[in-house]
Amino acid sequence: MTFRIQTLNNISVKGLERLPRERYEVASDIARPDAILVRSADMHSMTIPAGMLAVGRAGAGVNNIPVAALSKRGIPVFNAPGANANAVKELVIAGMLIAARNVCAAWDFARRTQGDDKSIDETVEKGKKNFVGFELPGRVLGVVGLGAIGVEVANSALALGMKVLGYDPQITVQRAWQLSSSVEQALSLDDLFARADIISVHVPLNDQTRGLVSAARLALMKKGGVVLNFARAPIVDDQAVIASLDAGHLHGYVCDFPKNGLKDHPRVVTLPHLGASTGEAEENCAVMAAETLRDFLENGNLRNCVNFPEAVLPRVPGTVRLAIANSNVPNMVGQISTCLAAAQLNIADLLNKSRGEYAYTLIDADGAIPDEVVAKIRAIDGVLSARVV
Repeated sequence: MTFRIQTLNNISVKGLERLPRERYEVASDIARPDAILVRSADMHSMTIPAGMLAVGRAGAGVNNIPVAALSKRGIPVFNAPGANANAVKELVIAGMLIAARNVCAAWDFARRTQGDDKSIDETVEKGKKNFVGFELPGRVLGVVGLGAIGVEVANSALALGMKVLGYDPQITVQRAWQLSSSVEQALSLDDLFARADIISVHVPLNDQTRGLVSAARLALMKKGGVVLNFARAPIVDDQAVIASLDAGHLHGYVCDFPKNGLKDHPRVVTLPHLGASTGEAEENCAVMAAETLRDFLENGNLRNCVNFPEAVLPRVPGTVRLAIANSNVPNMVGQISTCLAAAQLNIADLLNKSRGEYAYTLIDADGAIPDEVVAKIRAIDGVLSARVV
């Protein structure tokens, strides 16, 4: 079987090489694709073709993908968590140094200084006192969100001699193992804001995180604090930041999201969404997305899926695999098993996982699974999609 993959952006060749040509047709103008590979293209206004099986995002955030609508159709959405973590971490560290040493304001002052070399020297010596900064060792960094990026930022800050507070009530076991034991757990967001000199946010944008950096929390910070935002723009209340800067409470704000209210402020540094903009990060994201998509299409496995549970089952040799996405309601596995039993099909292995309102089932059956059996399973109330892999 040949799978048809539509690309909505330029995807790194390193990633596309993971989709062998003998099994995959990959192009930007494919009709009726089996799957889509996307970076930043907005899919919310797209008509999702009938029969589409999956979407792979060559990056971490999925705000540009209609995840809820795809979930209702049993279409998994994959992302590439951690593939761009080093790139973002390096920019966060650069942002801390830029803010601490007033680098951009000082650079602008130096560039605008006129005259011969002697007069420039004199002007610089007189003006440098306006850009006195502070050093990072001994300062307290508060990291909100300890996923792949947050963990790397926290560990790197420790290596710079900083003290680090972390807050993430949903930290995974995998990330906890990667996090240095020297990172102190903050008791709450308010506790973290009250104790940190610098705050860096690394959380997804949702209803709970929108406006997380608010006027009330900024007021808790020590005078002279710095906020860094390389996650998503609405996580920080821009007006609250500007008010705190103008009041002389906040020292600086560095973010990846230029806006009219921010980009010309003397205490704000805005960068043009450079967080993951390295060749290495683009390649890493494309490779991870392509490999995850391929494993799903060829084996039905779910890894790095944002809307269905992680589900990985080694294939039993000599069997036929059935992959089913369904609503997380009672007796789904029983009904599916009954359909297979009625067709005299024995189950060699089975995996059923749930996540919130959705569940996913992999079944390895002894013998071919007729189309009419798959049709009966699809007709079960609550089954969103079913296919023989």
